Amino acid sequence: MKHYITPGNPMHGQFNALAGYQARHFAYSFNGGVATLSLNRPERKNPLTFESYAELRDLFRTMNSATDVKVIVLTGAGGNFCSGGDVHEIIGPLTKMTMPELLEFTRMTGDLVKAMRLCPQPIVAAIDGICAGAGAMMALAADMRLGTPQAKTAFLFTRVGLAGADMGACALLPRLIGQGRASELLFTGRAMTAQEGLQWGFFNALHESADVLGKAQALAADLAAGPTFAHGMTKTMLHQEWAMTLDQAIEAEAQAQAICMQTKDFTRAYEAFASKQKPVFQGD
Repeated sequence: MKHYITPGNPMHGQFNALAGYQARHFAYSFNGGVATLSLNRPERKNPLTFESYAELRDLFRTMNSATDVKVIVLTGAGGNFCSGGDVHEIIGPLTKMTMPELLEFTRMTGDLVKAMRLCPQPIVAAIDGICAGAGAMMALAADMRLGTPQAKTAFLFTRVGLAGADMGACALLPRLIGQGRASELLFTGRAMTAQEGLQWGFFNALHESADVLGKAQALAADLAAGPTFAHGMTKTMLHQEWAMTLDQAIEAEAQAQAICMQTKDFTRAYEAFASKQKPVFQGD
């Protein structure tokens, strides 16, 4: 049996597919290889709209071509991460849509999660305050999550009469915190406390509100200074190996590592070790 893998990023060199990018529905900044996306409707706890869903989906898709972006930080303004879909701008209109229109919307929201999982850059979420509904799903789709003691994460779909199966929740959440804990949160819609999130593995660490974004950006900067082609490969394999047997996964990782061994970063690491210096990775 042959196994085919997708390299972490097929492009070499620096290509800025986001040069001059001006976000319309959230704040976007770029510094030192790290792109920071901040949901910025703080007066409403940063809810999503039809337009912001679509722009986020399109931006994460574009990240596949933006090789100058090494790591992504996702956060929210004003002491909250994201309160989910805007009640008046999304939920209200949904009650009046036809079935084809509803399916178009639910597929679009799922496409945001797929775009986050398929972009090669690691995504670090900095989560404070409310992290609910679609906001919780965006946090879940990130690769790492830093929270605050005030963070409250709720997959509250059942509270609005919907299934807990939304945007991949029934696939992603059990893999992160376990089937029983995921079942409780998805059936009840209750908020997971920050301490529960840390104990259960949802959060990688907790920091004070004033520090969490800085800690996330510092982590992102450390990752950006690493072998970013190899990081992209790691993310690809973490995603693809869910659907593999152990034998398939071992073979796929053999191929993945052989590809990484052909990169200049691998040679740089060896030469730096031999000369007792710290390697300077360049992502090629």
